[in-house]
Amino acid sequence: MAGNRRRTVRRRKRQNTLKMKRKLALLFVVIVLALIGIFSWLVYIIRVSGEQYTRKVLSQQDTNSILLPYKRGDIYDRNGTLLATSEKVYNVILDPAVLWENHSDQPDKDCVEPTLQALVDYFGQDRAKLNEIMEENKKSHYVILSRLLTKDQVSEFEEAMNEEGSRIAGVWMEDAYIRRYPYNTLACNVIGHTITGRNVGQYGIEQQYTDVLNGEDGRSYNYLNEDLEREKTVRAATDGNSVMSTIDITLQEIVEKAISDFQEKYRNAYREGDGSYTAAALMMDPNTGEILAMASNRKYDLNDPYNVVANGLYTEEEYDGLSDEEKKEADLEMNTLWRNFCISDTFEPGSTVKPITVAAALETGVIHDGDTFLCDGKKNVAGTDISCAKKLGHGIINIEGSIMFSCNDALMQIAEKLGESNFSRYQSMFNFGLRTNIDLPGEARTDSLIYYSRETAPKENLVMRSTDLATNSFGQNYNVTMIQVASAFSACVNGGYYYKPHVVKKIMDSSGGTVENVEPVLLRTPISTKTSSLLRKYLYNTMYGPTDANGNSASGRTARIAGYALGGKTGTAEMIPRDKTNYLVSFIGFAPAEHPEVVLYVIVDRPNAEKQFSSAFAQELWKNIMKEALPYLNIYPTEEIPEDMQAEVAAEQAAAAAQEPEEEEEEEEPIPEGTVVDPQTGETVQMPDPSTVDPDDPSVMGNVPVNDNLVDVKPTEATEEVEDDDPTE
Repeated sequence: MAGNRRRTVRRRKRQNTLKMKRKLALLFVVIVLALIGIFSWLVYIIRVSGEQYTRKVLSQQDTNSILLPYKRGDIYDRNGTLLATSEKVYNVILDPAVLWENHSDQPDKDCVEPTLQALVDYFGQDRAKLNEIMEENKKSHYVILSRLLTKDQVSEFEEAMNEEGSRIAGVWMEDAYIRRYPYNTLACNVIGHTITGRNVGQYGIEQQYTDVLNGEDGRSYNYLNEDLEREKTVRAATDGNSVMSTIDITLQEIVEKAISDFQEKYRNAYREGDGSYTAAALMMDPNTGEILAMASNRKYDLNDPYNVVANGLYTEEEYDGLSDEEKKEADLEMNTLWRNFCISDTFEPGSTVKPITVAAALETGVIHDGDTFLCDGKKNVAGTDISCAKKLGHGIINIEGSIMFSCNDALMQIAEKLGESNFSRYQSMFNFGLRTNIDLPGEARTDSLIYYSRETAPKENLVMRSTDLATNSFGQNYNVTMIQVASAFSACVNGGYYYKPHVVKKIMDSSGGTVENVEPVLLRTPISTKTSSLLRKYLYNTMYGPTDANGNSASGRTARIAGYALGGKTGTAEMIPRDKTNYLVSFIGFAPAEHPEVVLYVIVDRPNAEKQFSSAFAQELWKNIMKEALPYLNIYPTEEIPEDMQAEVAAEQAAAAAQEPEEEEEEEEPIPEGTVVDPQTGETVQMPDPSTVDPDDPSVMGNVPVNDNLVDVKPTEATEEVEDDDPTE
């Protein structure tokens, strides 16, 4: 019995031990699984929200942490000239908590009173307002008193604060940046601006490349280490990248000055106001798509982009007289100045797009170089007579003449041969109806402003009909932007290559190293090099061609520049309503004629004249720009001056000579008697006095005996000067 009892006890002990081990094992497994779960959750948090929590912890470790702002990247022109930069400024920060910690009833130890008085003396702070801030923010370490002060504005205060024995405390300068534009209004629509005090781009490169230009803020903060000692940790800011644009600031200045001069020249000529409602110019490299200059008469000060008075929309008296509601509406008018006309506004192009119609017809083979057409002044299309610009007709002209004399009748006949489907297809190949996707914000859509073939029309009311085809052939009844026309025209003259237009050439890091080169992007080749070569010849003769047997003269002669071989096309578009009153005139041309290096497109919207339809206004503006731009671009005269331009050149030379200041002739000071000027050294040398010299002394004549019988020797015939009176001899 006793043995059985002992065996039973041992068995129970073993069973209890096994149960205990099982429980411990189960508990261990549960703990391990819990740890694995916690670890997995931590990994998930770190991967998914680690940066968010890091920022949150860093910002909460110490209320005295300091934001370290990044510097927004600069914008340069193609030659490295600075167009936009960020200037370091300072925010004045008050730390009431620190001041109260240093507050003392003993005047010689108190920091509150000296600090507040210094803020009044150096920054003009209101003392009553400071007292209110101190009472309402006793535990705060961060109250902004002043924003965006320059170094000069804070330097005296900092010197006073750092003087030995100074009792100024609880004030520090927070770094900040403000955007500055050295050239104020120059290239404003290309550059754009930023919202004051924030790195948010508005319009232009500033908006398009804002993510590139922006960096990442850093932070300096304090924390308590394991020994409860305060230590400082700094996470440095990362500055933004810089952008080198394709804009040439010298060409931009030339373009903007020419526009301003034009507007001033024709001011109040027929109606009150500027020389036109809008004058604009776009210059580009046809071989890369790079924009060299882009401007209109709508401009504003980038350093003060919201001021309607400073930017000329209102006088100060006019603006002060507006109600609050009227002032809000007036402020919105700044949008008209911020818009980049060259990419954001649409218009009917007129005859500047005739080369594209001809190019499409040549490329499809429906016409050939040398084909002729009869222009009788009009063409009847679907029962409607559509007139040519020359009501009496151009007579029989060839394809070159259709462009050279800008004949609407011939173009309608060419478009009829081309057909609606081919015409629409080539419009698309030259990017009409599509965005060019230039790297600037605000490019206008024109897909609903052109007609399409029946096969491709998105809507019934956009289907091209015979009258639409006829008027579209010479640039009426559909809309474009300046960037569309300039890019398409470039493809016509550069060998047939359509490049995507762009305004940024390179992206650089904050140290000036290259991050990315923006290479030219060839989108398509709408025409062959042969067709392009023919177009260049036609466009050259549009400016320099002779008068034909019918008395037709080249339409672009006004834009010629003496000594240069150029090519170009005029444009006159009658504006809606078609009442023969308002016109948009234009001119687009290139240089040199054989191997184009630059294309310039100018438009003048409703010139200030009784008769607006003359393209001479646009040709004048184009010529004034190119006369200065070509020498700068190292494109020099290669041709003889045409006889009919010699008087113009002579008048220009005379005017230039008249403006040159006359150089005043300096009167030579008389040389003292008995002295000569050494021709080698320029020194004035005193010669010996003859009265003190013995004439019989041989050394006087350099050891050569004096001969009183010497006679003058006349030059021989071989040394005589002969006047070349007869150029044939």
